[in-house]
Amino acid sequence: MVISVDIDKFTIMKMMVDQGSSIDILYWKTFKAIRIPQAEMVPYDDHVVGFASEKVGTKGYIELSTTFSEGKNNKTIGIKYLVIDANTSYNILLGRSSINRLMAIVSTPHLVMKFASVSGDILTVHVDQKVAQECYVESLRVEPLCK
Repeated sequence: MVISVDIDKFTIMKMMVDQGSSIDILYWKTFKAIRIPQAEMVPYDDHVVGFASEKVGTKGYIELSTTFSEGKNNKTIGIKYLVIDANTSYNILLGRSSINRLMAIVSTPHLVMKFASVSGDILTVHVDQKVAQECYVESLRVEPLCK
């Protein structure tokens, strides 16, 4: 599922909601685009192992307030993103831990994610099908993470 979220003053498109991932990832190109000072990132020198068993180095991690919204209703949670310099068609990957903290239900057949807002209203975030298709097509052209 591919959705959009707000971080700081930016609307970030191409957030991949991945129920199979154990971490939340902010890709380096997105980190640079939202112009957060690199000094705010906590250094972290380890590797992440992808689904193809490739190892990808990390640059650090940063906690950012991330807002999920539907119209005027929204919910904001702090998410600790691992910053990775990898070639991908997505800007952010939202993993299981944040999906659970959001208390969201993800329905891939319906292409929606539902969760309660702070006021208790049920919010429904819909997939942007056009952007999701563009990401898929672009991912077919992306070079492998490791050479």
